[in-house]
Amino acid sequence: MRDISEWLPKAGETVLCGVSGGADSMVLLDILRAWCAERGGGVVAAHYNHHLRPTADRDETFVRGWCEKHNIPFASGGGDVKTYAACEGLSVEEAARKLRYAFLRREAASRGIARIYVAHHADDNAETVLWNLIRGAGLRGLSGMSRERGGIVRPLLDVTRREIEEYAQAHGVPHVEDETNADPDAATRNLLRLEVMPLLRRLNPKAGERLREAARQSAALCAFAENAARRHTGRMEARDGFAAIPARDLRAAPPELRPLILLSMLDASGVGRKDFGAAHLQAALRLLDGGERVDLPHGVAASVRDGWLTLETRQALEERELVPGATLRWGRYELTLEDGASGADGGGLALRAGGGRVTVRPIAANARLTLPGANGARTLKRLCMDNRISLAERDALPAFYVGGELAAVWKIGVDAAFVPDGAKFRLIRARESNL
Repeated sequence: MRDISEWLPKAGETVLCGVSGGADSMVLLDILRAWCAERGGGVVAAHYNHHLRPTADRDETFVRGWCEKHNIPFASGGGDVKTYAACEGLSVEEAARKLRYAFLRREAASRGIARIYVAHHADDNAETVLWNLIRGAGLRGLSGMSRERGGIVRPLLDVTRREIEEYAQAHGVPHVEDETNADPDAATRNLLRLEVMPLLRRLNPKAGERLREAARQSAALCAFAENAARRHTGRMEARDGFAAIPARDLRAAPPELRPLILLSMLDASGVGRKDFGAAHLQAALRLLDGGERVDLPHGVAASVRDGWLTLETRQALEERELVPGATLRWGRYELTLEDGASGADGGGLALRAGGGRVTVRPIAANARLTLPGANGARTLKRLCMDNRISLAERDALPAFYVGGELAAVWKIGVDAAFVPDGAKFRLIRARESNL
């Protein structure tokens, strides 16, 4: 295998390694184990169980067992990928990716680890470039995967699948096979790997190398263009799930740089660029000439209001808990949970005392609320229409849950089952940002 030491951990550094149990991630884990042991560092293996295949639990057990045998700290997580995909309007493939990376980032943060290693390799990168070309992802998409970006490190990007298999055989590194890898209909990458790339190699045996070389050249050009684009983002405002820039600053930028400015906004908001193609970016930019809102991938909505172009997403992969007395920033809102009593200043949503922890999440599809005095439950969609709340505003509203049950929605009201029944109650206050 070619030298990858330039991208491996520094002396004394502990890193997190995402491990599926496949050959590529097991080889990476073995490399990191030996490398870190020689330099006074360490590696933590993290496995996310998507629960999508009958053999999913087998994979987790395999990775856990190998780590125990080699004294490698092991962390596991899992989630209901299909439900999340349905709620967020994502493909199962993309939902799995988002949940997996969210788990890896949480695990790294909880352990004070700065860098997460993943096992994408040269063939993965060629397939990514090809897919980005087909879907119109622009210059950045043609650059392929980043070697290191946002704390994610891919040291194997120049290593081919064959080299990985040769390493595994030479060093006795076992792995498990995902049975869906042989099904071209199971995922986009499978179709590219099993059917498209073999056809391209019939035209040119070095098709993969040519795609990777094009990616390297595109990355250099893109870096130059993005440096130029950043000069137009001085007044950009950004936080988790949100970014805004004065519309006049976008209009003043050269047309060729405007899509790159939007990509910078997606980066700054934490959404990232994946799956945002040229057509999406152009649709958002057309709002400068008129229009209310455009829906983009990953629940992001682009809109122009009060002279600002905003990119805003329904917040968070997971619900967030409101801790009494602490301020939680959620989307465009700052939320606080307080203890209240009769006669005290209200100014918020009053919930009956007790009932479990209070959490906030976006309004779920088909959610219903029974307001006091109403004749039964009504959908949030209808309640928002009755209150003349636009679709864009509705998607940004925080919904509050008590013990897992929908209790209230900001600007709509409190469900009858959670209206205070005594002198004491819990009060939710919300302050909305102007942007």
